[in-house]
Amino acid sequence: MTKRLTEVAKKAGVSEATVSRVLNGRDGVSEATRTAVLTALDVLGYERPTKLRGERARLVGLVLPELQNPIFPALAEVVTGTLAQRGYTPALCARTIGGVSEMDYVEMLLDHQVSGVIFAGGSYALADARHDHYRRLTDRGLPVVLVNAGVDELGFPRVSTDDAVAVEQAYGHLRSLGHERIGMVLGPEGHVPSRRKLDAMIRAAGWGEDDAECVQRSSFSMEGARVAATKLVERGVTGIICASDVLALGTIRAARRLGRSVPTDISVVGYDDSAFMTCTDPPLTTVRQPIETMGQAAVDLLVTQIEGAGVLQDELLFEPELVVRGSTAPAPGR
Repeated sequence: MTKRLTEVAKKAGVSEATVSRVLNGRDGVSEATRTAVLTALDVLGYERPTKLRGERARLVGLVLPELQNPIFPALAEVVTGTLAQRGYTPALCARTIGGVSEMDYVEMLLDHQVSGVIFAGGSYALADARHDHYRRLTDRGLPVVLVNAGVDELGFPRVSTDDAVAVEQAYGHLRSLGHERIGMVLGPEGHVPSRRKLDAMIRAAGWGEDDAECVQRSSFSMEGARVAATKLVERGVTGIICASDVLALGTIRAARRLGRSVPTDISVVGYDDSAFMTCTDPPLTTVRQPIETMGQAAVDLLVTQIEGAGVLQDELLFEPELVVRGSTAPAPGR
């Protein structure tokens, strides 16, 4: 019982005494705090006291493209914890290969009469993908927030990392190390955040048509990145900026298979600063997304809509941070 009180109190952001008062049905607790405690019970998998089981917590969907990339579980931890503190029960929906599609998840969430939905890394970020299911949410007037850049015409509030600043930081770091031949491994052609990163690189490096060979596209997988990065290394690139940490790890693998050393021959910069990037060989230099701040902001935006306080249509941009580790070094010959 003591362990349960401690865990629920931490998840709900209240004292153990407050949790005890809620579970025992005592007065002196606000409705918002009471709801947060009951939601924390649900999230942690504890049964509610019998007299409280008839009360159903409000549901909010969190739709993720996958859980293999550590950045998405990290975001899920922030969002679900913040939702619980605000009195909502998170419904985590993660897509898998051959599993439930994002469109199907939307239908399921609508069937469960959710109060709102937060999307991260979904079809909204792909310009050439189908967006019909998002319009269903708009037609229903359901509050929605997107994490990171999406196509403009959807009109949902967005919480994004500033891709331009991320590229400026990564490019400036490699240039300071003497790298002149710098390439990029990005997501698919229609991936909006990758488009933003490329636009920023064109501005920062002054790229023209002849520099197109310094850009390679990939699915967000290590194997896809390995194939893409191999072409860059064979073209004499010594510094590579990647659109995710997973792509960066695939790039390191490509360099090694070609007999090159990272960072002696090839410097690699990732993007996300997801879990365990300090434990890779070498530890990965990367641009950190402020996931905790962004996750909390996404929940704040959603709850503001749910409570009828209006919708902020502007995109909130959060500044990333370059984290220098062992995968970058002076250019060969410097």
